[in-house]
Amino acid sequence: MEAQTNSPIPLKRLEQIATDVCNSVLENVEYYEHPKTAQWNETVINKMLKAVMSEATPEGASTPAYKFAINSTIVQHVVPTSQLNKPTTPSTETEGASKKGQAGRRGMHSATGGFWNEKTDGMWSFKWDGDAKGLDVVLMVIWIAV
Repeated sequence: MEAQTNSPIPLKRLEQIATDVCNSVLENVEYYEHPKTAQWNETVINKMLKAVMSEATPEGASTPAYKFAINSTIVQHVVPTSQLNKPTTPSTETEGASKKGQAGRRGMHSATGGFWNEKTDGMWSFKWDGDAKGLDVVLMVIWIAV
């Protein structure tokens, strides 16, 4: 994706916010657990929204001059369960794991488009690398000037 020049938050700062949010939400996560992904995504989205709204609100104003939408997708890796200190069990095998004790990899493709004012509106995406945890987080921030 080409660099957004109309971002209400400097892109380096946006990257730092996204990194900090993912690190804080997933700091105690040891491995991908599908039943917990909805809560992880919800927490990532809420923390991202709070941070970008705060950063984009001009001094003295009560609200930002933009509307924001955040998308968070958690993607599972192929990781030997032995590296995650998780034993191979019949339940992991039924969730796509091989008999050799690997957590299954899920394919993923995502795309977003929009019709808006290219001078004031835009989007930015970010990938948080969670190799040690067997998962990645893909974030997208969309802003629309009000």
